[in-house]
Amino acid sequence: MKNRIILLLSVILTTMISCRTQSVKEVDICIYGGTSAGVIAAYTAQQSGKSVLLIEPGRHLGGMSSGGLGFTDIGNKYVVQGLALDFYRRLGTHYGKLEQWIFEPSVAETIFKDYIKRAGIEVWYENRLSDVEKQRNSITTITLEDSKHPNHTTNRKVRAKVFIDCSYEGDLMAKSGVSYIVGREANSQYGETYNGVELMDRHQFPDGIDPYKIKGDSTSGLIYGINPAPVNSNGTGDKKVQAYNFRITLTNRPENRIPITKPDNYNPSRYELLLRLKELHPWNKHTDVFIWSDMPNGKTDINNFGGFSTDVIGENWNYPDADYEERARIWKFHEDYTKGLLYFVGHDERIPESIRNQMLEWGYPKDEYTDNEHWTHQLYVREARRMIGELVMTQHHCQGRETVTDGIGWAAYTMDSHNCDRHIVNGMVKNEGNVEIGGFSPYPISYRAITPKQNEVQNLLVPVCLSTSHIAYGSIRMEPVFMVLAQSAAIAAGQAIDKYDNCVQKVDAKAILKEFRENPLADKSQPEILIDNHDTSHVQRTGEWKTEIWKAYGPDFFSDDSKGKNLKTIQYTPVIPVDNLYEIYAYFPKVQNATTQTHIDIYDGNELHKKIIRSSDIVVEGQTSGEWVSIGQYKLTKGMDNYVRISNEEADGIVVADAVLFIPATDN
Repeated sequence: MKNRIILLLSVILTTMISCRTQSVKEVDICIYGGTSAGVIAAYTAQQSGKSVLLIEPGRHLGGMSSGGLGFTDIGNKYVVQGLALDFYRRLGTHYGKLEQWIFEPSVAETIFKDYIKRAGIEVWYENRLSDVEKQRNSITTITLEDSKHPNHTTNRKVRAKVFIDCSYEGDLMAKSGVSYIVGREANSQYGETYNGVELMDRHQFPDGIDPYKIKGDSTSGLIYGINPAPVNSNGTGDKKVQAYNFRITLTNRPENRIPITKPDNYNPSRYELLLRLKELHPWNKHTDVFIWSDMPNGKTDINNFGGFSTDVIGENWNYPDADYEERARIWKFHEDYTKGLLYFVGHDERIPESIRNQMLEWGYPKDEYTDNEHWTHQLYVREARRMIGELVMTQHHCQGRETVTDGIGWAAYTMDSHNCDRHIVNGMVKNEGNVEIGGFSPYPISYRAITPKQNEVQNLLVPVCLSTSHIAYGSIRMEPVFMVLAQSAAIAAGQAIDKYDNCVQKVDAKAILKEFRENPLADKSQPEILIDNHDTSHVQRTGEWKTEIWKAYGPDFFSDDSKGKNLKTIQYTPVIPVDNLYEIYAYFPKVQNATTQTHIDIYDGNELHKKIIRSSDIVVEGQTSGEWVSIGQYKLTKGMDNYVRISNEEADGIVVADAVLFIPATDN
């Protein structure tokens, strides 16, 4: 009898486990990856009335934007629109400004969590992709396993009409059978000039760094981090991946500081190249080998700089296609290396004492990453897999030689690749792979670049590991751009469900962009009104103004250096949809020899108001070349009777006229 009871209980337990394993969660849109893009996609989709599930393999939301990358890579603020801009506006509210592009990790994550809370989005944390099931060219079901304790008995299944892969690795894309590439194309593949192997001067070692453990003795072996293989010809394609690192948050405030201690697997020989570099270029300060950006409340965002720094060159090539166990090993190696570098600079006796003492003033902040031993939850996966989709964005799109007609997002950042390898060149140590080529205007990103080929998968969108060449990805791969593309992807997913039987390739890009612009915050609130200086239908010029293409908001701005000899004006005439109170801002690019005062007239349909903006009112921070300055709050009347006019009256230097922004204070 006892055995029968045990057998019966066993059957019941097995059945319960089986039922749990086989139960399927059904939603309209499933988003994989709780990155900044994932949060924005989920919020957009939920606000549109679709049922949504957001899956995050870790415990945190926001990816790099909450993982230490607080010194935002922007390129041109024009490309940051919709909910991406709303995110930086919400940061601005926290810090008492219109927008904030320099921020603490914990503040960013709080804002991402608030998006989830306000929309009531269901999030499955610590669930990672295990399997994908398809019928013909459609994903039907995905299987998830527990990230910390994988066991098939606890697996969960999700069925959705459309899936969006917002992970940095592109795991859902890859497991769905979508074509992709890892590494660098040869220049010849797309007729580019900055792809493949590139041996350049930035973030490079100076001549004279010996590669051998015993200087001059090739039989003594190589110092850690040097590839013995010869460097290939420039423009050659390969499978190498640009270096990863951590964006490091430290603080020098004693009440919030935890000392930097010796990490696991500490190995000072990994930093021998740093000692040899400083033999040629002696230390001036502890920040010599870092991009050490100051953040609010005494914190930092530390990035790679120079020939030897926080980039762990060559240790990440296998990461994109690796299994979870191997990825964890690579991640841990990067963590040990990075913490070890900080400890090395602060403690190794071969470092000058003054430098060590400066470094010891810094430590991990007590109030950041409190559930992860005060270390970031996100490795900076700068590039992993890249989809080969309906269209591949290339260098030609970045530099304006080709322009897509189905844009659903924009980019403007320099074509930027970190180093991929480290070689011996003419008997000296040299890094290879760094590229930094800019100087171009904002450009559109094709909808076809986030859609797989239809014969591969028809119900998947990929706004992060999108379809680009390696060097074009270097321009597109910025957090604000990912958020814009994710919002467009969520809009596209909803339209595919409503109109095209879940086929994302059939969605009209113009319809996506129309919805994006008419409902930029996904809440049907009244959109703000932006008039850029090149908008000829809403901008009138009197007098001759120069057109400047650098440091602008958007493609260009106007300037005048006549110091008011002849009156010149730029008049912006908005179309006001309803009588309302508006906060008006003018964008001021930072220029040399700028006038100390700019006269601005504001006509509200009834009365003319005069305003003077002083040069001291313009404070430019972070990776941007201009700033919005408030010119006041005004009740504007419906129609086109209102205007803002910038003039060169009483100018004593260069007057600039760029974009003007009208933000409704309340909805009518």
